[in-house]
Amino acid sequence: MTQTVNISRLAKVVRSKNAKAFKLTFDIIFNDREAYEKARASGILTKELIAKLYNVPLGNITTCLWFSQGNAFKATILRPRVSGSAGDPDVYGCQQHLPLLSIEIP
Repeated sequence: MTQTVNISRLAKVVRSKNAKAFKLTFDIIFNDREAYEKARASGILTKELIAKLYNVPLGNITTCLWFSQGNAFKATILRPRVSGSAGDPDVYGCQQHLPLLSIEIP
């Protein structure tokens, strides 16, 4: 059985925020280069994982990339509801990162 480590142990920042009114963006900023490389090499952080965690079609993921200069991973999705519209539970998008905290890296 492969041991895993939760993303929260490898990253100093796991956050979400609006990317204007129609998108949510997610940032994972790793503690250091070693943690970044471990996560990247695992192949776990993909469009498919983001789609599954946020229950959105792959076509709703507009960005999914590694940012080596910042030891970071970024993903952006289309918001299920426009920011501030009726039924929007999080106008600023800052409370949507929780599913990312379930990620386990081998």
